[in-house]
Amino acid sequence: MENEHNNSKLIHLSRVLEKRNQQRCRKGGKSQARIISVTSGKGGVGKTNVVINLGLALKRLHKRVLILDADLGLGNLDVLLGLAPKYNLSHVLQGIKTMEEIIVNGPEGVMILPASNGIQEMAHLTGTQRFHLISELDKMLQTNDVLLIDTASGISSDVTYFNVKAQEILLVVTPEPTSITDAYALIKVLSLKYRAKQFNVVVNKACNMHEAEDVFRQLHMVTDKFLSISLHYMGAILFDEQVLKSARRQRILMEMYPNSPGARCYTALAKRMSIAAPLAVGTCGAGPFWTHFRSE
Repeated sequence: MENEHNNSKLIHLSRVLEKRNQQRCRKGGKSQARIISVTSGKGGVGKTNVVINLGLALKRLHKRVLILDADLGLGNLDVLLGLAPKYNLSHVLQGIKTMEEIIVNGPEGVMILPASNGIQEMAHLTGTQRFHLISELDKMLQTNDVLLIDTASGISSDVTYFNVKAQEILLVVTPEPTSITDAYALIKVLSLKYRAKQFNVVVNKACNMHEAEDVFRQLHMVTDKFLSISLHYMGAILFDEQVLKSARRQRILMEMYPNSPGARCYTALAKRMSIAAPLAVGTCGAGPFWTHFRSE
């Protein structure tokens, strides 16, 4: 009985969101923000550093950037930036605050939606909680150009959820063999179970461009052999000793060392992503998150 009630509630919310989006279309509203999940199969690949540095690089290209820390139970994006938000996503799910009320200002006007840290329940959201979260996010999309979702690592249900709800997936991988193996595992789950077909790949912590291209070649070779998907190489972020120096000061590379090799890579990545056509961006129609709801 409880499940039937929850399903009815979700269907009602879906219809409300669909009606709202159709009204925006009739008023000549523009399509919603470009939504990019930044993800990895393995932890420790520098994914969160990629997210915030890419976000700042996009901001410097005059994009309105919003970052969602979607590592819901162990969020650390605010720690990386030296922020101390009073409220986070757990307060949104409790109904205490709205999304707009928990936003904090990051570097140079990049906006951050902080996650909670150490709240176990946040790592295992119910269907109702997830839908409440994305319905709140839907309200933020008209005032931003890019939404970057910093997922947790691995293949948990929350990781796959945010990846399949995004318009584009940016997969972060490093030259470590375990990173390549786990990246393939994540691609396999997303493609076979959730029918994701296109993935952007950036190689982080590469010694040089040749090493990065070789990493992508290895990943492409195995996916091409066993999976019916498309991989798109977006470039490399070269290993940069300045990353650790900036992290110790709770600053980010693009902010402290804008002319370092790594920072130049982020600038190039942001330009490449801005020029490239979005992989799955639709025109005015159903919102990019909740279009998938009824097929789950």
